[in-house]
Amino acid sequence: MTDTNKKALREELMARESAFSPDYIAESNAGIAANLLALTEYRAAKTILFFYSIWSEPDTHAPINAALAQGKTVCLPESLPRGIMVARKIGSLDELVPARYNIPSPTAEMPEILPQDIDLIIVPSVAFDADGYRLGHGGGYYDRYLPRSRAFRCGVAREQMLLPRVPRDEFDVAVDCLVTESRVLRF
Repeated sequence: MTDTNKKALREELMARESAFSPDYIAESNAGIAANLLALTEYRAAKTILFFYSIWSEPDTHAPINAALAQGKTVCLPESLPRGIMVARKIGSLDELVPARYNIPSPTAEMPEILPQDIDLIIVPSVAFDADGYRLGHGGGYYDRYLPRSRAFRCGVAREQMLLPRVPRDEFDVAVDCLVTESRVLRF
């Protein structure tokens, strides 16, 4: 699939997601958070790389706050030019500042957490498929970052955003599990 076709699919899926009812979004956010926090890998993780959810993405703010309250080391990505991503430790969501793509992010002054020191990565997407592959937002940040870490990779998605198959390239990396509001899929 060409980049133009991927872009069109992303736009179609993001439009679908933005049309979800507030009730469905609230219910699915609660279910995703509950299933994520119940994962054995989450409970065992000392250091977790989350993403900061925006738009109608599955909410990560509640799980981030839960992890911080449990004393886990929480990091978020700092997105640098050329698709480079660095994990930075945060102490609160209030520390974040608008950055690349206007997404609240940690600053370069916050401590870097190396990929090998992360136990669990919560992976964003526009959509996932039945094999754990994702259609990302197109920047390639996670495709470059995931192979550098041995962390358990957990995708989060609304049940209605699962596809039979997403377009794949040779550099795409599948997640180890996918959490939706109604189930946990392991690959």
